[in-house]
Amino acid sequence: MKFEPFENKIWLATPTKHEDEMKYIQEAFDTNWVTTEGKNLVEIERLVCNKVGCKHAVPLSSGTAALHLAVKLAGVKAGNTVFCSDMTFNATVNAIVYEGAVPVFIDSEYDTWNMDPVALEKAFELHPNTKVVIVVNLYGTPAKYDEICAIAQKHGAIIIEDAAESFGASYKGRPTGTFGAYNVISFNGNKIITGSSGGMLLTNDLSAANKAHKWSTQSRENASWYQHEEIGYNYRMSNIVAGVVRGQLPHLEEHIARKKAIYQRYKEGFKGLPVTMNPYDVDTMEPNFWLSCMLIDQAAMCKQERGDTATRYITETGKTCPDEIFDTLEKYNVQGRPIWKPMHMQPLYKMHDFVTREANAHGITDATALGKVIDVGADIFQRGLCLPSDIKMTVEEQDKIIQIIRSCFE
Repeated sequence: MKFEPFENKIWLATPTKHEDEMKYIQEAFDTNWVTTEGKNLVEIERLVCNKVGCKHAVPLSSGTAALHLAVKLAGVKAGNTVFCSDMTFNATVNAIVYEGAVPVFIDSEYDTWNMDPVALEKAFELHPNTKVVIVVNLYGTPAKYDEICAIAQKHGAIIIEDAAESFGASYKGRPTGTFGAYNVISFNGNKIITGSSGGMLLTNDLSAANKAHKWSTQSRENASWYQHEEIGYNYRMSNIVAGVVRGQLPHLEEHIARKKAIYQRYKEGFKGLPVTMNPYDVDTMEPNFWLSCMLIDQAAMCKQERGDTATRYITETGKTCPDEIFDTLEKYNVQGRPIWKPMHMQPLYKMHDFVTREANAHGITDATALGKVIDVGADIFQRGLCLPSDIKMTVEEQDKIIQIIRSCFE
C-alpha cells in the first residue's frame, strides 16, 4: 500500500500550549519575580495538592531532582539496597546511585507492565534488609498498589512512587502520587502537563516537605548570612517555569480525555491484527493514557536482533517487528519510540541483581536463555513500541498512521 509522507512531522508527544501560560510568565516579568520564588510557585503548590489530594507539594527543577530528594528523605544510605521497577527511564535508578546505594531491579508483569508483586516478594526473600521500594507507573498506568503496598508494609519498607508519567491517573479512585511516603511527578516537555521542565515532590509529611524545600536551595540555614550545615542542591523550580505549569494545570482533564481517545482509536484501528495495546485493569485503574503503546504477538514477530546501539531484522510476509515499524513510520515522517529498555539490560546496570517471580536472574539478559525464568521486561521491550500520542494529532492523521502500521503486517 502506498502513502504520501506527512508534510509536517507527527511527533510522539509534544507540549500543547494554551493562552494562560504566557499570561503567568508575563506576570512574573512584570512583577520582577523571575527567580525561584513568586506567586506562580505558590499557586502550583496549591493547585497540585488540590488535584492529587496530598498535603504538600514541593516544586523542583525536574522529576529527577524530586526522585533524588525522595531517596534522601527515605533515609537511603551508601551501600543500602533499594528495590526498583526494572522497566523505567534511567532517572529512576540514577537517583538511587546518587546516594551511593545499590539498585535491585524487580521484573514487570504482563497485566500492567509495572512492577510484579510476586517478584517483589521474591526480592524480599533474597534481600530481607531492604527498606525502600521505588515503584514506577509506566506510560501513565498505575501499578498494582494493593498488593505492592501490602508486601512493603509486611517487610517494614517505605514506598517511593514514581508517578512522573501518570499525573492525573488513579487506582481504585485514588490518584497516583499518593501511594508512597514520598511521590514524584514530572513536568518535562513531553509529559501530559508541562512546564518545559520541572517536577514536584509530593508528601503528606510537613517535616519532609520542609527538608526538601531546604535541600533544594543549597541547604541554607535560617541566618542573615549564608550558613550551611549539610549538603544541599540547586534544585528549586523557577517562577517562570511555574508560570507555564500554572497555565497548563486547568487543562489536565482535557489532555487526559484526548489521550484516552487516541488510545481507543488505536485499539479500534488495530482490530484483527496480532497485537494488543498497553494493558490496564478497567475495574480498578484509570490511566492518564500518556503514551499509547502496542505489543506484537510472538507468533507475528519477524526475526529481530538488537545490540546495545544497533538493530537488524529480516522482513517476512505477514509478520513484522518494532524496528521494521519504526523504519516504516520514519519513512512517512512519523516518530515512534521503543519501549523503555529494562534497566537490567543496560550496560551501566547489567551487573546488578534482577529479580523475576522465579528467581534472581542476575547477569541473564537474553529472554530465550532464561528457561523457566520468564523475563517479562525483556519480552515487552523486544515486542513492544510506543506510538505517536500527541494530542494535536488529528483523527485523519492518526487513521493514516494506523493504516501505515497495518501495512507492515501484509
